[in-house]
Amino acid sequence: MKNFKVGLQLYSVREDMEKDMEATLKKVKEIGYDYVEFAGYFGHTAEQVREWLDKYGLTCVSVHQGYEGFLENEQAEIDYLKTIGAKFCAVPWMGVDKHKGSENFEQTVADFKKVGTALKNAGIQMLYHNHDFEFGRYEDKFLLDWLYESLPADLLQTEVDTCWVRYAGYDPAEYLRKYTGRSPVVHLKDFICKNFNAGAVYALIDNSGNDDNKPKSKDEAGFEFRPVGHGVQDIPAILQASEEAGADIVIVEQDQSNDRPAMEAVKMSREYLKSLGL
Repeated sequence: MKNFKVGLQLYSVREDMEKDMEATLKKVKEIGYDYVEFAGYFGHTAEQVREWLDKYGLTCVSVHQGYEGFLENEQAEIDYLKTIGAKFCAVPWMGVDKHKGSENFEQTVADFKKVGTALKNAGIQMLYHNHDFEFGRYEDKFLLDWLYESLPADLLQTEVDTCWVRYAGYDPAEYLRKYTGRSPVVHLKDFICKNFNAGAVYALIDNSGNDDNKPKSKDEAGFEFRPVGHGVQDIPAILQASEEAGADIVIVEQDQSNDRPAMEAVKMSREYLKSLGL
């Protein structure tokens, strides 16, 4: 198996990050992560964040950040990313009102081109991080595919969140292979579920692409997040597909830790990946 860089999406430990970012980064390193992906900085300057990263031997590979901020203050946002060393910047979420089939889609594509070009010129690759609702269809294609097909690969690449692909009813390994050469970073996320595709857990649209059918709740779907290797996901198959797709980085993410502390949950994920040789 490829020797992936293994990172943690710090959203997984967001409450700890808000309370004490330095202590949290130190702990993340201690439990075995060498790479991190940010989802907010909690008021800290880029210089302070970089100082902590260097102090504890962590590398920022990516951040989750809405593209709108770059439209408003492009240079300041890029300067922050460059200071902390990010090589990727992922749009973490975008409402269905900006996807294909909406009156805003052409503007979305134009905005993505503008931001993607600015990031590229700064040596940073723009990504898009999916949830399950982008597997709703417009005409004959997933909303997610419409987005990728509307932009050149050098301006937008994938950050496939494997949990949401599986929950939407599709094989994450197969979907990763679909974007071979365009999938540098992959989100590893595990869960349990009694009723797949019962309705979006991030409830926006149903799988036909319509927003008038109210999706069921997370509880009705029997959905709960789990540490990587402790749910329904076939992680070895996903890792094999990630390698075939050309990914170099896998990022652990657990949106909610349920009945255990968040740091314990992400430690369990890291220990499982170590058992696979990562």
